[in-house]
Amino acid sequence: MTSETPNLPTPDQIRRSPKALLHDHLDGGLRPGTIIELAREAGYESLPETDADKLGIWFREAADSGSLPRYLETFAHTCAVMQTKAALFRVAAECAEDLAEDGVVYAEIRYAPEQHLEAGLTLEEVVEAVNDGFREGERRAKASGRRIRVGALLTAMRHAARALEIAELANRYRDNGVVGFDIAGAEAGFPPTRHLDAFEYLKRENNHFTIHAGEAFGLPSIWQALQWCGADRLGHGVKIIDDIEVSADGSVKLGRLASYVRDKRIPLEMCPTSNLQTAAAASYAEHPIGLLRKLHFRLTVNTDNRLMSGTSMSREFEHLVDTFGYTLDDMQWFTVNAMKSAFIPFDERLAMINEVIKPGYAELKSEWLFQQTASTSGSVSV
Repeated sequence: MTSETPNLPTPDQIRRSPKALLHDHLDGGLRPGTIIELAREAGYESLPETDADKLGIWFREAADSGSLPRYLETFAHTCAVMQTKAALFRVAAECAEDLAEDGVVYAEIRYAPEQHLEAGLTLEEVVEAVNDGFREGERRAKASGRRIRVGALLTAMRHAARALEIAELANRYRDNGVVGFDIAGAEAGFPPTRHLDAFEYLKRENNHFTIHAGEAFGLPSIWQALQWCGADRLGHGVKIIDDIEVSADGSVKLGRLASYVRDKRIPLEMCPTSNLQTAAAASYAEHPIGLLRKLHFRLTVNTDNRLMSGTSMSREFEHLVDTFGYTLDDMQWFTVNAMKSAFIPFDERLAMINEVIKPGYAELKSEWLFQQTASTSGSVSV
């Protein structure tokens, strides 16, 4: 339940809080300076800006433009500089470092191996380079006094025909850094059922997968992802709000699909800022996360594309704190939800919750006690 504590977490406390991230795209989180350097090394001359600050602004403005072609162009630039082992290694290592610096202790990062083959790499070489980069980023984070664990999600593109191949790839590397499978891309016209062979294969192999659903398309996308494909989690899932009726008196009625999602505790990978950019929500205040939180859906908070959205996990939580008055208790609830829903073994999830997340939030919450004690205690004369 939402804490009754009137004190809201400060930006510094939000940054220091342990966070878990389930929905973040590797090609959507590069450092602008890295893009420029990799472009120079690769001889790629199509960047719109060659100054890091200006390039970062360009990416955010392009994503906010309301133009789908311009939004997709942003990924054309990042993928263009991610075509060698060295580039993939660097991007993955920096991803882990950046997340750890933001207080993320566990992350599942997704990418589509098929988008990194233009320079002659094999699918296996792509996966191994990214995995090596994540391990290096974990080592660097540890050396700087922070800890993070990163798992990879291999993504197949909905409009392509390589889903089964990528699913088999994910299964081969499931004990070597890859924790699951995903499909992404335009929902309209490319339903998840086009890739049933991949999902049936993963289920036979007892493997995990999430599906982008209910972001740009409505309830049928969610229904197919769950009832036809058997998704463990829903990427975004904001359109589940279309199956919830709120009456003028404030009473709420859930449709059968919404009830199923809530009752089965199906995790929703919410990405508030990204959802505003894609018009899946009109504003933070109107984002479905507010109502779904009250209705106790299993919600998680995520970044989606940190570069394009100019965001981080801390910024996402800052927006939610400012909009809904969420406290550290609420942040802990979202974070525990994410760890419960992660694609690593149960005992490892439980250890992360009990040994990292809960103690981290307990320490932050104790700060209020000492602050309140200091403010109410008078000076003592001797």
